[in-house]
Amino acid sequence: MSRDIAGTNSAPLTSELFHASVYKPNQGRIVRQITCLGIWIIVALGCWSLYATLRSYAEISSYVPAATSLGMLAIGAWVGYRLVNWPQFADFLIAVEAEMNKVTWPSKDELIRASIVVMFTIFFLAVSLFSFDVIWQFIFDFIGVTG
Repeated sequence: MSRDIAGTNSAPLTSELFHASVYKPNQGRIVRQITCLGIWIIVALGCWSLYATLRSYAEISSYVPAATSLGMLAIGAWVGYRLVNWPQFADFLIAVEAEMNKVTWPSKDELIRASIVVMFTIFFLAVSLFSFDVIWQFIFDFIGVTG
């Protein structure tokens, strides 16, 4: 059933790249904006790395690395914007935001108590594993297995 519903909006991403419309603009805005920002940050870091790599080659003109990086940044920013408006991906992000709105978040006191329990458990397990390691090391040294 869900594939039939998703199939009605199944335009390939390549055809969606050349539209400027926003798919379901009032739904899933926060998740879509955060996802788009994340994509833009990854693209910007990649372009910065590309610029640094191209700039290290001395025989290339100083304008080539900057122009290439800025061109890739512009293309990546547009693709990121269009990706979060691609119907299949946008519907997924809308569903994610709807599910996140159903989550019951703990209060500050519950969070502190649960964190203390987790830290105590990790500390207890670390001490236990260290003790087992020391005991087995002593046993193996005593019978002469390790040298």
